[in-house]
Amino acid sequence: MKKYIEIGYGNTWFIRTEIEEEDGTECELRGIVRPFSPRSAYLRLWIGKKVVILDSREGLKLTTKNRRTVKIIIGLSGV
Repeated sequence: MKKYIEIGYGNTWFIRTEIEEEDGTECELRGIVRPFSPRSAYLRLWIGKKVVILDSREGLKLTTKNRRTVKIIIGLSGV
Protein backbone atom coordinates (compact mmCIF):
# COMPACT_ATOMS: atom_id res chain seq x y z
CA MET A 1 0.00 0.00 0.00
CA LYS A 2 1.28 3.47 -0.95
CA LYS A 3 0.17 6.74 0.63
CA TYR A 4 0.41 10.23 -0.84
CA ILE A 5 -0.11 13.28 1.36
CA GLU A 6 -0.71 16.37 -0.75
CA ILE A 7 -1.17 20.05 0.01
CA GLY A 8 -2.14 22.56 -2.64
CA TYR A 9 -4.57 23.94 -5.18
CA GLY A 10 -6.50 21.72 -7.60
CA ASN A 11 -7.45 18.63 -5.62
CA THR A 12 -10.81 17.94 -3.97
CA TRP A 13 -9.42 19.16 -0.63
CA PHE A 14 -6.52 21.53 0.10
CA ILE A 15 -4.93 18.84 2.32
CA ARG A 16 -5.61 15.23 1.39
CA THR A 17 -4.27 11.69 1.64
CA GLU A 18 -4.53 9.29 -1.28
CA ILE A 19 -4.15 5.59 -0.51
CA GLU A 20 -3.22 3.28 -3.39
CA GLU A 21 -3.80 -0.42 -2.73
CA GLU A 22 -1.73 -3.27 -4.20
CA ASP A 23 -4.53 -4.12 -6.68
CA GLY A 24 -4.45 -0.57 -8.10
CA THR A 25 -7.58 0.79 -6.42
CA GLU A 26 -7.35 4.26 -4.90
CA CYS A 27 -9.07 5.97 -1.99
CA GLU A 28 -8.96 9.72 -1.33
CA LEU A 29 -9.42 11.02 2.23
CA ARG A 30 -9.56 14.52 3.66
CA GLY A 31 -6.62 15.58 5.83
CA ILE A 32 -3.58 13.54 6.86
CA VAL A 33 -4.04 9.84 7.59
CA ARG A 34 -1.55 8.30 9.99
CA PRO A 35 0.59 6.28 10.39
CA PHE A 36 2.77 7.55 7.55
CA SER A 37 6.40 6.83 6.73
CA PRO A 38 7.66 9.26 4.02
CA ARG A 39 9.91 8.00 1.21
CA SER A 40 10.11 11.03 -1.10
CA ALA A 41 8.86 14.58 -1.57
CA TYR A 42 7.55 16.02 -4.82
CA LEU A 43 6.22 19.12 -6.52
CA ARG A 44 3.56 18.63 -9.20
CA LEU A 45 2.52 21.36 -11.64
CA TRP A 46 -0.39 20.46 -13.90
CA ILE A 47 -1.33 23.13 -16.43
CA GLY A 48 -3.74 22.15 -19.19
CA LYS A 49 -2.85 18.61 -20.27
CA LYS A 50 0.85 18.86 -19.36
CA VAL A 51 2.15 17.68 -15.97
CA VAL A 52 5.61 18.41 -14.59
CA ILE A 53 6.70 16.40 -11.53
CA LEU A 54 9.90 17.13 -9.64
CA ASP A 55 10.47 14.19 -7.26
CA SER A 56 13.30 13.86 -4.72
CA ARG A 57 13.76 10.16 -5.61
CA GLU A 58 12.87 9.93 -9.27
CA GLY A 59 13.95 13.37 -10.51
CA LEU A 60 12.10 15.29 -13.21
CA LYS A 61 9.16 13.67 -15.04
CA LEU A 62 7.02 15.14 -17.82
CA THR A 63 3.67 13.56 -18.69
CA THR A 64 0.51 14.33 -20.64
CA LYS A 65 -3.00 13.64 -19.33
CA ASN A 66 -6.34 13.37 -21.17
CA ARG A 67 -8.15 16.13 -19.30
CA ARG A 68 -7.35 19.80 -18.82
CA THR A 69 -6.93 21.26 -15.32
CA VAL A 70 -4.68 23.43 -13.18
CA LYS A 71 -3.01 21.98 -10.08
CA ILE A 72 -0.10 23.12 -7.95
CA ILE A 73 0.69 20.42 -5.39
CA ILE A 74 3.44 19.76 -2.85
CA GLY A 75 3.38 16.19 -1.60
CA LEU A 76 5.00 13.33 0.24
CA SER A 77 4.87 9.72 -0.90
CA GLY A 78 5.45 6.76 1.35
CA VAL A 79 3.79 3.92 3.18
